[in-house]
Amino acid sequence: MAEAHVAVAFSFAITHEGVNINYDREVLNLVWNSGLRSWKKRFARFMNNIHCGIYPASLSSLFILIALVTSLFLANIDASFGGIRQLEHYIPGSLAPFSVQLAACVAYSFCLWVTTILFLRYSLKLLLMYKGWLFEGRGANKTSLKTYIWAGFVRTLTAKRRPMLYSFQSSLPRLPLPSLEDTMERYLHSVRPLLNEERYEKMKQMTEDFKNGVGKKLQRYLWLKSWWASNYVTDWWEDYVYLSGRSPLLVYSNCYGLDYMPLPTTSQAARAANFIYAALTFRKLLNTQTLKPVTIQNFIPLCAWQYERMFNTTRVPDVEKDRLVHLSDSQHIAVLHKGRYYKVMLYNKTRLLKPVELQWQLQKILEDQSLPVEGEKNLAALTASNRTEWANARTTYFSKGLNKSSLKSIEDAAFFVVLYDEDLDFDANDPKRLNKYSQALLHGKGNSMWLDKSFNIVVSKNGRLGCNCEHSWCDSPIMSHFWEFCIGMEALTLKYTEDGNAVGELEESPPTPIRLKWDLHPECVDIINTSMQAALAIISEVDLQVCYHADYGKNFIKKCKVSPDAYVQMVLQLAYFRDSEKFNLTYEASMMRLFREGRTETVRPVTLESCEFVRSVDNPDISAKDKLALLQRACNRHQKSYINVMCGKGIDRHIFCLYVLSKHLDVKSPFLKEVLGEPWKLSTSQTPHNQAGILDTKKYPEYVCLGGGFGPVAEDGYGVSYDIASEDVMFFHVSSKRTSPETDTTRFIGCIEKSLQDVKQIFLDSQK
Repeated sequence: MAEAHVAVAFSFAITHEGVNINYDREVLNLVWNSGLRSWKKRFARFMNNIHCGIYPASLSSLFILIALVTSLFLANIDASFGGIRQLEHYIPGSLAPFSVQLAACVAYSFCLWVTTILFLRYSLKLLLMYKGWLFEGRGANKTSLKTYIWAGFVRTLTAKRRPMLYSFQSSLPRLPLPSLEDTMERYLHSVRPLLNEERYEKMKQMTEDFKNGVGKKLQRYLWLKSWWASNYVTDWWEDYVYLSGRSPLLVYSNCYGLDYMPLPTTSQAARAANFIYAALTFRKLLNTQTLKPVTIQNFIPLCAWQYERMFNTTRVPDVEKDRLVHLSDSQHIAVLHKGRYYKVMLYNKTRLLKPVELQWQLQKILEDQSLPVEGEKNLAALTASNRTEWANARTTYFSKGLNKSSLKSIEDAAFFVVLYDEDLDFDANDPKRLNKYSQALLHGKGNSMWLDKSFNIVVSKNGRLGCNCEHSWCDSPIMSHFWEFCIGMEALTLKYTEDGNAVGELEESPPTPIRLKWDLHPECVDIINTSMQAALAIISEVDLQVCYHADYGKNFIKKCKVSPDAYVQMVLQLAYFRDSEKFNLTYEASMMRLFREGRTETVRPVTLESCEFVRSVDNPDISAKDKLALLQRACNRHQKSYINVMCGKGIDRHIFCLYVLSKHLDVKSPFLKEVLGEPWKLSTSQTPHNQAGILDTKKYPEYVCLGGGFGPVAEDGYGVSYDIASEDVMFFHVSSKRTSPETDTTRFIGCIEKSLQDVKQIFLDSQK
């Protein structure tokens, strides 16, 4: 066995003939190559950090500057205006005069070089603090002269040489802290459509009391944090919203993503192999920082901090608060198939395995006829249970012996791969197939994914792909970028043979997959089975369905002269009003990556304008033209709110941080208790795609992403993830609790479809 072989790679024994030393050259060579690869990566990271730290300059510019300054000085031209002569006094006089002059020239050049870098970096930082461009449209008639000049300066500073992934990190501005008065005013404006006069006046008074009372003290502390920390929200958001939560990750936290429409092969092993290879290529680009940074309009940088923990990361359960454990490297992945776990090595000595070699390994797993040991089949259900219960079980039963080493192999893996034992697919004429596909990725069977890993890649029996992502380390745009890259590389570079296998010939046998061994105590098996029952109970509550809308997409929405996102939000408001006959607090996620270490902020789509439009739709006394005008007005209001949030003028993260401070200071606040207790009955998010421009639907119209989604946030609410997938296609992933008498996923999807048609008809009627 491979484990035993490694265990006796080196041994010694003392006999009457002396000391007898035995060692396995092959294994020691493997250890040497592994260490060598590790040191090479460390050196590469060190050099990359230097390159990013001196951006937008380069090391070559330093040597050029030294040569220029020294040449001029030796030619009796002092470009330093006496600076070099001053530096000569600080250099030991024991050196030769020429050496003193040379050292002074080098020192002056270096100081000038560093000063220039700092000047350029802080100039870029000041420029990126300007957000006026967000409020202006594109084109000569919409963009102001001020923005044109600003864009020219930014392009000049960001286009000097090809940037690395983290080149712009130090130049990104900090998230600004809004004034307490502005946040309170925006909050009151956001709840005005949801409250009657009596409740609004009461809330207004609570807001005033907070603003003039304890709020001032909390704001002062938060102001100090905003200057001290890189981002005054992110660390608390990660700790208290994600890692401190004790609820199961299954449905309640993890999100999922689906494949693109084309199915390039029906071979499960080949599809998995190509995707794994593409994923490892992406990891290499992250490690070398050569992945092109995501930018807006090809020159405005976004924060890349979240990419750091994509691979080799696991959320480890603890009794009170989980922790994210990230390794600098991992040379294997963990694979699950039919309740059995495997460790699959990714390198042969120092060489990354080719797709055809990875396919051979995965095929060995698929052909394995061994059975899971008792408790092994449902083992992954532990990661779907309450976090404290999983932490206690992990400490008690997985801290020594076989269980510890096998668990370590899973948690130290680059990522987790599931070879799903059923067919999953998309069929435009059969919605149930897409529903089953999505459900397999959100929760599966309760024991089919290791939810603690940063992400699971699920490959169905017929070759369909999907992912399940642990949420604490990243937000959906990061995984969407990764997904587009891997699918694009698979389709445009790796490809498949005519019979559906990975391209290439198997030249030598790669490392054989290692079956992970478990020694599960009967009490541990009981806990596993209890966790499985709890997971099945969660799954039975969730009603997840997908609406495939192929009547129109982005093309038609643009004719209405509104933002596509705002248009969909108004459709959802109309659908929700028809479903529940009232308006409710609505959550829409907005990215905050224009700021350093930014994650998300909440946009509140319910406004006075949106309510006026929704009420007008079914009113026969209002003309189609007036309804269209109300739609455009509501969309413009929503777009303005969205942009304000992107600029750091949000409401909810500021109030959240004030609440965290109140808990630490043991301060009671009726206002904060009221605001943080408000349920989000409708939680929405748009699935981002085409961030890297690899699979642009205009260039590759067949490559339409099927989107992704998440579970319901409120017990009596809906979770809606929408994907404006192409010019003519949209997807809505809708989830709710079956146990709630107020919600019904099938009914709500019907409301969405009717609302989409009715809003379209308003535009068509208005043009007659």
